[in-house]
Amino acid sequence: MLADPLFDRLARALAGRYTLVRELGRGGMATVYLGTDVKLGRGVAIKLLAPATRAYLGSDRFQREVLLAAQLSHPHIVPLFEADEADGLLFYVMEYVEGESLRQRLSRHGPLSRSTTPSASRPRSATRCSTRTKTA
Repeated sequence: MLADPLFDRLARALAGRYTLVRELGRGGMATVYLGTDVKLGRGVAIKLLAPATRAYLGSDRFQREVLLAAQLSHPHIVPLFEADEADGLLFYVMEYVEGESLRQRLSRHGPLSRSTTPSASRPRSATRCSTRTKTA
């Protein structure tokens, strides 16, 4: 396997805070790494904005993603622990949940059925959303 200079750079930048273990996934804008929170000893997922993406698009979209993620609170959404910049690298840290990725799940079982799709991802009518009230 080839060495990943970005992995090494991030590992050095986060030394003392997080220990990087391995890459979990890579997309068009970012790479997600498995890490360990040094102080708390817990597994974390660290999402790193690709430096080339930051240079081309700027960091606004990533910053909006961070702000949105920080506002979410739901049992099926991992919490955001930290968002920061180190050695010119923008990243955020989330809880790591072990298991298969959505891509792996889809390739193994095919498209999700309506019954297995979380209700938050299904469209709702405007009337239903606006009149729904939380009960005790």
